[in-house]
Amino acid sequence: MNIKKKLLSDSAKMRWAILLMLSSVMFASYFFDDIFSTISQIFKNPEMVALGWSSSDYGFYGGAYSFLCVWGGLIICGMLLDKWGVKFTGSLFVGLMAGGALLVTYSISESFNQSGLSTWMSQFVSKPSLTLAYAGCAIFGLGSEIAGVAVTRSIAKWFKGHEMALAMGLQLALARLGTAIALVLVPRIVNIEQSFIPYSETSRPAVAGMLLMIIAIVFWAIFIFFDSKIDKQIKSEELQVESQAKLKDDQFKFSDIFKVLSNKHFILVALLCVFFYCCIISFRRFATSIIIPRFEISGDIAAWMVSMIPFCTMIFTPLFGTLVDRRGRGTRLMILGSCLVFVAHLIIAFAPSFQFFGYAGIAILGIGYSLVPAAMWPSVPKIIPEKNLGTAYSLIYWIQNMGLMIVPVIVGKIVEKTTSPVDAEYLFIGLAIVAIIISLLLARSSDKNPQLELDKPNKA
Repeated sequence: MNIKKKLLSDSAKMRWAILLMLSSVMFASYFFDDIFSTISQIFKNPEMVALGWSSSDYGFYGGAYSFLCVWGGLIICGMLLDKWGVKFTGSLFVGLMAGGALLVTYSISESFNQSGLSTWMSQFVSKPSLTLAYAGCAIFGLGSEIAGVAVTRSIAKWFKGHEMALAMGLQLALARLGTAIALVLVPRIVNIEQSFIPYSETSRPAVAGMLLMIIAIVFWAIFIFFDSKIDKQIKSEELQVESQAKLKDDQFKFSDIFKVLSNKHFILVALLCVFFYCCIISFRRFATSIIIPRFEISGDIAAWMVSMIPFCTMIFTPLFGTLVDRRGRGTRLMILGSCLVFVAHLIIAFAPSFQFFGYAGIAILGIGYSLVPAAMWPSVPKIIPEKNLGTAYSLIYWIQNMGLMIVPVIVGKIVEKTTSPVDAEYLFIGLAIVAIIISLLLARSSDKNPQLELDKPNKA
C-alpha cells in the first residue's frame, strides 16, 4: 500500500508565504504601471512639462504596455510557459519586466534627454523620450503579463484543493495595493504645482518603482527555490505510482492551443475580461483628467478619490473570493460586478457635480472591480486542463491587451480634443454594456453545462 507524501502545499503557512512572495512581483508591476495615473492632468499643458508629452502622447505611451502582448508575444510566451515551466520562463519574463521598467525610467530622465543618444534619435523622431519610453513600456508590459500568468498558474498549483479563489483574490488585492500606493504617493513626491515641471520631478515615481522591482526579484528567487522543492516531491517515487498513468497525457503539445480556443466557455471568459478591464484600467489612466473638471475638485482630492478603486478591491476581492470558494455562484457575481461598473460610469458621467457623487461612483467602480476577477480567474482551471493553464491565461491576457492597447489611445485623443469630461465616459459606458451581455451569456452557458461546476464552490 502506497502512502501519499505530504506536500509543501499542504502546509497552510507555506502556501500563504508563497502567495506573499508571488504577490510582491505583481505589487511592483502594478505600482510601476500607474506612475502617471494621478498626475495625468499635467499632460494637458505639454509646454509646462520638460518631458513635453501631451495627453495624446500619454495615451500612446499607455497603449505601449500591450503592443508586444497583442502582436503574438503573449501567445508564444504562454506556450513556452507550459512547455518549459514557471521557473525558467517565469524568471525570464520577471527579468524582462524589470528591464523594461529600467528603460522607461532612463527615457524620462534628464540624463537621457541630455545624452548623445537623445540627440541622435532626434534626427528621426520628434520626441526621443516618448519613443524610448514606448519601447521600454512595451517590454515591461510583455514581461509583466507573462509574469502575471506565471503567478496565477503558480497559485493554481500551490492552492489546488485548498482556498484557490481566496488566494487569487488576495493576490489581486496585494497587487492592487501597488496601484493604490502609486495613486496616493505619486502626487506627493512630484511637485506639479510648479510653473514648469522638470525631468527630476516626472522621473521620481519611476525610480521608486525600480526599487520595488529589485525587492520583487529577490522574493521571486526565494519562490523558485521552494517551487523546485515541491516539484521534487511531486516527482518522488511514492507519488509517481499515483501519477504515472497520467504522465503521458499531461505533456504539453503546441496543438493544445487550438483546443483552448475552441472552448466556448473560455472565449466568453476572455471577452468578458477585455471589455470589463477596459472599463476600469483605461479609465484609471485618465481618471484625474476626467474627474477634476467633472466634479470641480483639486488634484490632491482627485488622487484620493481615484485611489478608492484599488483600496476597495483590497477589501472586497478576498471577501468575494471566499464567497466563491464556499458558496459558488461565480457567474452570477460576474453579472453583478459588470452591472456595478456600468452604474458607476453612469454616476461619473451624469450625476450632479457634487464631490459625494464622485466618491460614490469610484467606490462602486472599485466594488465591481472586486467582484468579477474574484469569480473569473478561479473559473479558468475548471474549464481548461492544468497542463494548458499557462496557454489559457496567456490567451486571455492577449485578448485583454488588444483592448488595453487601443482604448487608452482613443481616450487620450478624446481628452485632448474635447473640453467636456463626459465625452470619454460614453466610451466606458458602452464597454460596460457589452461586459454585462457577455456575463449573461456565460451564466446561461454555465446553467446548460453543470458538469463544468462554474457556479459550484471551489472548496468543499
